[in-house]
Amino acid sequence: MRLIKVAGFLFQFGLIGLALAVIYLFVATDKSKDDILEYLFPGDPRAPQQQAANGSLAGVFSYADAVASSIPSVVTIYTSRTIEQKSHPLLEDPVFSQFFGDQLERRQRSRSETNLGSGVIIGSEGYILTNQHVIDGADEILILLADGRGSQAVLIGQDRETDIAILQIPMSGLSGITIADSRSIRVGDVVLAIGNPLNVGQTVTMGIVSATGRNRIGLNTFENFIQTDAAINPGNSGGALVNTRGELVGINTAIFSQAVGAQGIGFAIPISLALDIMKEIIEFGKVTRGWLGVEGTELTARAAMATGIQGVKGALIVGVFINSPADMAGIRAGDIVVAVNGKPVFGIRDLLDQITLFKPGDEIQVTIYRGPQKQTLAMTVVQRPQ
Repeated sequence: MRLIKVAGFLFQFGLIGLALAVIYLFVATDKSKDDILEYLFPGDPRAPQQQAANGSLAGVFSYADAVASSIPSVVTIYTSRTIEQKSHPLLEDPVFSQFFGDQLERRQRSRSETNLGSGVIIGSEGYILTNQHVIDGADEILILLADGRGSQAVLIGQDRETDIAILQIPMSGLSGITIADSRSIRVGDVVLAIGNPLNVGQTVTMGIVSATGRNRIGLNTFENFIQTDAAINPGNSGGALVNTRGELVGINTAIFSQAVGAQGIGFAIPISLALDIMKEIIEFGKVTRGWLGVEGTELTARAAMATGIQGVKGALIVGVFINSPADMAGIRAGDIVVAVNGKPVFGIRDLLDQITLFKPGDEIQVTIYRGPQKQTLAMTVVQRPQ
């Protein structure tokens, strides 16, 4: 028993001696209290964040500066439209309407339907980027700024196929948001979604970039989404997706339907795409896209085998619009488009994206396979119909 007490006494003094030696070591080498804490308690919250080689902090405890710089540029959008209720079916009966038509007509009512969304101020001229579905069919559009000011907005233009709309408000002292290069965004980057979800007021949610270049979602005709797990709820549509410097990288657009139980899957339109649409709408009043007049699908194994070419890639044509450029050039259902002006086509989405880059009146060469026969057809691109 006495031996155990002596051993315990020596162990305690050994620990005290070790601690004093460590403290002396750090003092002698001019280390700070924070360094001592980190050394003695690795991973403890009392210890400071480590600095990277470039002097920046490896971790961030707050995004307040990023939010403070961007939130004045995010607005709330209220829209309303009047909907006329359908007439009573009995009014179409000539006998019944003869006796009671006047009374039923007086009971006809109209109701007002409202919608909520968000938007982002681009520049000091009062232009606002938002989603087309936020203002779709609106008779009146009201904008509420982060500083409490409000104004009616004018619809400058909209593009249903990318779900982008441009508004403008006649106000001064507006704070335009800083634009980032969304093409440099990487999977894993931290992003913040800013908007007014469910009309609770300006709200910021945080997440990461889950994926880039998402398409085939079924939301728009032209899709190139940033996917994020930052919470995006009804009312966030049209709001800002910003990086940790408060720079705009995307326009929040949609979430996967709750009907399938999906969580943490939201989509934003890259700001580079949104600005291209905005520029065309402001300059020309609409977006100009090329069109050939074909409907297609992904290449099937059977159609690929019919060409006799191993590993052939392209878009399988399943329909051609009458009197369209494709129709007049001789394209038929069953053809496989493999190149446009010599540039390979990897699928129907790729074909659609390539053709829309041409302007109406452009002459192009489309290479197809019709069975094993390869042909190159000349055609003139026209304006894509709405």
